[in-house]
Amino acid sequence: MEPWTTQLTAFKETLTSQWDTLWRIGQGLAVALLFDFVVFLGTRLDALPSDIVFNAKLLIGLAGLTATWLLLNLLPVSAWLATWSTRLNPTALGTAYRMFLQPHLGWLKTVMILLLTDLSLLIAPAAGRLKGLEFIVALGLAIAIGFLGTGIFRSYFSNYLLNATVKTGTKTSSELLILIRLLTNIGIIVVTAIIFAQTHEINLVGLVASLGIGGLAVAFAAQKVLEQLLGGVVIYLDRPFVVDDYIGLEDGTFGRVESIGIRSTKIRTSGKGTVTVVPNNALTQANIENFTDAKKVISLFNLTFYRTIPSEERALIRQVILDSTQDIFGIDSRSTSVSFRNLTLADQQEVTEAQISFFILGTSAVSLDLRRQLLDIANQKITQQLKQFGIAFHCEAPTIYVDSPMTI
Repeated sequence: MEPWTTQLTAFKETLTSQWDTLWRIGQGLAVALLFDFVVFLGTRLDALPSDIVFNAKLLIGLAGLTATWLLLNLLPVSAWLATWSTRLNPTALGTAYRMFLQPHLGWLKTVMILLLTDLSLLIAPAAGRLKGLEFIVALGLAIAIGFLGTGIFRSYFSNYLLNATVKTGTKTSSELLILIRLLTNIGIIVVTAIIFAQTHEINLVGLVASLGIGGLAVAFAAQKVLEQLLGGVVIYLDRPFVVDDYIGLEDGTFGRVESIGIRSTKIRTSGKGTVTVVPNNALTQANIENFTDAKKVISLFNLTFYRTIPSEERALIRQVILDSTQDIFGIDSRSTSVSFRNLTLADQQEVTEAQISFFILGTSAVSLDLRRQLLDIANQKITQQLKQFGIAFHCEAPTIYVDSPMTI
């Protein structure tokens, strides 16, 4: 058995380490005793004004205020939360407490104080001043809950969602993360406001209707913006394309998706290098062809003319070729090229040869084969139009198709 001096020293060290807590608890008990003494005087002395009524509900309400102060200002609530989370699951709950709750203990204590204060005022007599005070306290409680909820989600967003996105390597647009954070914060605020309005019998529908013509004008002005925002949500949910995908639209726009924003999508146009900004609501109603992981087929064929072709006729031939393939979807008309060169045959005859290259884009063998057939029809159309202009030629060799991965 340890000597009594060692035990006394250990007790002294424990008392010293816990002195601050014991002193604060003692202060709270003193306040409680003083409160009980005041209540005793109020119920026993006849010298107080006759319009002051001390009943059970009022005493319980005042006792609740005192208990609130004792609970949150004297007792180590944050230490209890940390110890409780660590004992249940040292790894998961302890980490969650440090990441999500510990940075917002101030707001958590504020919410608890206002909550207990509001409950104390609710059970007190429905006097005019107390009712007005309860409304103010409840409004502060709603605001504190909103700050606490958005703060906890901000910690969750920063410590979990962003890290998970980086670790998985998912091609997630920064605008999508901003949209998720914005919608969640708005949802927390809206839910808090609805709960506050319902508990205090505030008619939100009537409040919105009271905005009248001004609110209606704002609604009409924001209609297009709202359509674009909803279009962005549909694109995020349906995912017809993601960032870095190559897509083609019906109006001929073709390029790489640079970003998917809340209101619009930016496409880096192939060939030109310019950025096309398309509203999201227009993309939800358009036919989109995604060429990601697709194949590119280069179609080559040569035309040999029986004479030397001057520059004016070369421009005409080039325009005929481009017009014949302009309306074939899946052929990148911007990559179509026509090159001319003069040749001298064995009999010293000078002729002009034109090499034409087309780029056929597709995602499957069936689509590529179909577009090859369409291109053959376009070649026949080119032949007929050139003959109508009196330009004679013949094909040196059949059309050559070269398959390769698409690198645009």
